[in-house]
Amino acid sequence: MRKRVVILASKLGYQTRGFAEAAERLGVDLVFGTDRCHQLENPWGDDAMALDFANPREAAQEIVRGLQSAGGDASGARVDAVMALGDRPTVTAAYASAALGIRGNPPEAVRICRNKLRQREALRAAGVRVPEFFSFGLHDDVARVLADDEVQTRLPAPLFPCVVKPLALAASQGVIRANDAREFEAAVERIRGLMESPEIQVMREPGTERLLAERYVPGVEVAVEGVMTNGALRVLAIFDKPDPLEGPYFEETIYVTPSRLAPAMQRSIEECAAATVRALGLATGPVHAEFRVNEEGAWVLEAAPRPIGGLCSRALRFGEGAAQIALEELLLRHALKMGGDETAREKAASGVMMVPVPRGGIFEGVSGIVEAERVPGVEEIRITARLKDYVAAWPEGSSYLGFIFARGERAEDAERALRDAHAKLEFRFSPRLAVEHPVTGKVRA
Repeated sequence: MRKRVVILASKLGYQTRGFAEAAERLGVDLVFGTDRCHQLENPWGDDAMALDFANPREAAQEIVRGLQSAGGDASGARVDAVMALGDRPTVTAAYASAALGIRGNPPEAVRICRNKLRQREALRAAGVRVPEFFSFGLHDDVARVLADDEVQTRLPAPLFPCVVKPLALAASQGVIRANDAREFEAAVERIRGLMESPEIQVMREPGTERLLAERYVPGVEVAVEGVMTNGALRVLAIFDKPDPLEGPYFEETIYVTPSRLAPAMQRSIEECAAATVRALGLATGPVHAEFRVNEEGAWVLEAAPRPIGGLCSRALRFGEGAAQIALEELLLRHALKMGGDETAREKAASGVMMVPVPRGGIFEGVSGIVEAERVPGVEEIRITARLKDYVAAWPEGSSYLGFIFARGERAEDAERALRDAHAKLEFRFSPRLAVEHPVTGKVRA
């Protein structure tokens, strides 16, 4: 009997194609569930179930009903694994796994991961190194917040620099550094505008009425890609982020692996990552985590039970030569206990650039792709921004213009290729017309 996997993803996610290709290679059937409108008749031609990830319990039950309906009876609900791509579907995946009686992460552990405040509290309680922090209401008076005795206790002087962020958004959306009280107030006001925007309100994310403030941790930033088996973490790759992420906004750009950090520091990161998943109560499947590293060691920024986002997984390959496999295939093999998921990452260095958004505007096109593709070491350039769509710059933004992939003998070679290729690209934007809200009278660009 063919194995069957449920893949949960955003309707606009990039990653589903990679899993579809891996599944075809393995002879595995995929069933997709996305957050599309249930009234649309299969607009993407993938027969995906329409799910509401804002209500994960109900979405999980809808998955069970959909599987039973497709199979004609209760036996139609047979599924071997459920996997979430991106943060929003992770809680639904946990509930669906429990409802289907298959391996998965505890729903409460995943809920903790989805809320930056609860994640901070769980990690601090377990003794994992996290920055000092406090939380406050989105509409609280900022002066009173900063003068509050509890805040002074949680973040003893000096309070600044600190970082202010929403509790649930991903990809550094809404994350702003503040160096003094004036910048703190401006950051809160800007995040308020983002959280009250129609684009965020329609997502119905929990925790939108509170913000998190935490002490800024100096140092370099890295990302860890891993996979868990019965609570034990195997690190697949450590990505260096060679561009400084010092604020005021934190748009990521380049990921390069293998890491160039000292072996002792890499061991410290791996130990911190293992302690993190234990503290959060995660048990199985992919993990993507972010860390700051300085002379004190590794500090957890966040961890999530899902694979690396966007198209970045294309920077990871495992094995050598004709037997080489992609991250998606490794994760499917692991979830289905098919073997072959123990393969180590390739020997070559690799990297990806998430092409940054230089300014918000209507995307009108890009030139220089042919020249950029000729840069030695560059393997592929994928422009994912759609013509005539509005693209927001950080901190309001959360999606990139595209991805550049490169490989080389050393990490330095891959990084150089990414930078040289990006320098040849020229993106064009036009301004978005201002529109006055018919009720509030507020003008939005």
